[in-house]
Amino acid sequence: MSAPAPSPLAIVDAEPLERQGEVLTDSALAFLAELHQRFTPRRDELLARRAERRAEIARTGTLDFLAETAHIREDPDWRVAPAPAALDDRRVEITGPTDRKMTINALNSGARVWLADFEDASAPTWENVVLGQLNLSDAYERRIDFATPEGKAYALRPAEELATVVARPRGWHLDERHLRAGDRAVPGALVDFGLYFFHNAQRLLDQGKGPYFYLPKTESHLEARLWNDIFVFAQDYLGIPQGTIRATVLIETITAAYEMEEILYELRDHASGLNAGRWDYLFSIVKNFRDAGPGFVLPDRNAVTMTAPFMRAYTELLVRTCHKRGAHAIGGMAAFIPSRRDPEVNSVAFDKVRADKDREANDGFDGSWVAHPDLVPIARASFDAVLGDKPHQKDRLREDVQVTAAELINVASLDAKPTSAGLRNAVQVGIRYIEAWLRGLGAVAIFNLMEDAATAEISRSQIWQWINAGVVFEDGEKATAGLVRAIAAEELAAIREEAGAEAFAAGNWQQAHDLLLKVALDEDYAEFLTLPAYELLR
Repeated sequence: MSAPAPSPLAIVDAEPLERQGEVLTDSALAFLAELHQRFTPRRDELLARRAERRAEIARTGTLDFLAETAHIREDPDWRVAPAPAALDDRRVEITGPTDRKMTINALNSGARVWLADFEDASAPTWENVVLGQLNLSDAYERRIDFATPEGKAYALRPAEELATVVARPRGWHLDERHLRAGDRAVPGALVDFGLYFFHNAQRLLDQGKGPYFYLPKTESHLEARLWNDIFVFAQDYLGIPQGTIRATVLIETITAAYEMEEILYELRDHASGLNAGRWDYLFSIVKNFRDAGPGFVLPDRNAVTMTAPFMRAYTELLVRTCHKRGAHAIGGMAAFIPSRRDPEVNSVAFDKVRADKDREANDGFDGSWVAHPDLVPIARASFDAVLGDKPHQKDRLREDVQVTAAELINVASLDAKPTSAGLRNAVQVGIRYIEAWLRGLGAVAIFNLMEDAATAEISRSQIWQWINAGVVFEDGEKATAGLVRAIAAEELAAIREEAGAEAFAAGNWQQAHDLLLKVALDEDYAEFLTLPAYELLR
């Protein structure tokens, strides 16, 4: 009997990087090829299903809980697997990309968890994709350090003081053009998940932790089922015990908000919790209901706080759903970046962060996100005040919460309206973020906020929606393509003046300006800004 044919290898199509061979070993590339062969066809089917569902929303202008999965929601008995010790207390989580400096700072931050981000906080340059994996492996082996050109040194604290890593792969819609198997690029989600799991699963188990993941941009329980099948296969492939992987799903799409229980059910042997993401959630509402009439026109993004009625409905349903099924409920992002020069700005912002984290803790969340180490003590104090010595508050079942399908999309309940200042801010932030992204930066400080790709998505989506809805601002001016082009030209000129001619020419400012206008003004709405942006990424 002949031996089975060896697994094909994924093919690397990129200029080699220093130490790339440590990540892209033959065995790792064979694993990626297996994942691709088995699961990419299902990924493709699910992306097609997204488009079909979007067409149905456009036709009906509404969403509802699924009739065909009512039995899952009505079954009182099932629970997700108990949390491993390393993920039992998640009261503060810090987020950020996997560059070397951030890896050290995040692990040292005092947060319980670090969301090590290959997704919205990381522009997927080949260098970021590969070296990000290397940085995590180096951190687990304690062979990571960093020194700035000015001589400031960074090194890891003792192991017991470090945050637990939860890695976030890219969303299903993005391919990795530098890795191919057969005649297709391998999905970025499989590359990020596969390399991290392959190299670190056993290493993490040996350290008393495990391979933990955040799953982004999920739109349905069928997508959660795909991830669960991937987890089962991957654990068998490497001989890792089933149930070792733990996944927290970001409920950052409006369709997923109607399937929270079903998502947990599909992942129940691997589920760790759900997270409430703000900007991507609003982006998803605009994307899905962009042509559903004036009742779905969102005001300025900063006017849509988590206390808005439809956002309260979403977050309270998330807490109730998680605790009903024994999962962690993780709150949203505090994106403020402290100013080293303006204590007054810091004081006002810290008060807002404190109020936001107090609200989350009192609502029943078990933890929350921050973008900067200086916010860790503020968020921790809010949760310490409610949790005390308890690792979480899953015993708060929030049975008082009753949310209807209509409440989740009751955007018209907002009093605020779009403003001229909001339009200008969307243009400003969009250009500045896209320019940085094209330079390989996914987490960018803009106007004292740490912004990621979700910020640019909601910014360009709001511009598109306001124009197509014929919004008239408080100053009597109407949202038009001409107005947006004029504002964009003014902002580009202001940036040129601010940066100087040489620095401006060295950047990607014209490209960023042009891309923002394309995705904000084209009649055909681009599903994701990062798809055309990836074509420009060096």
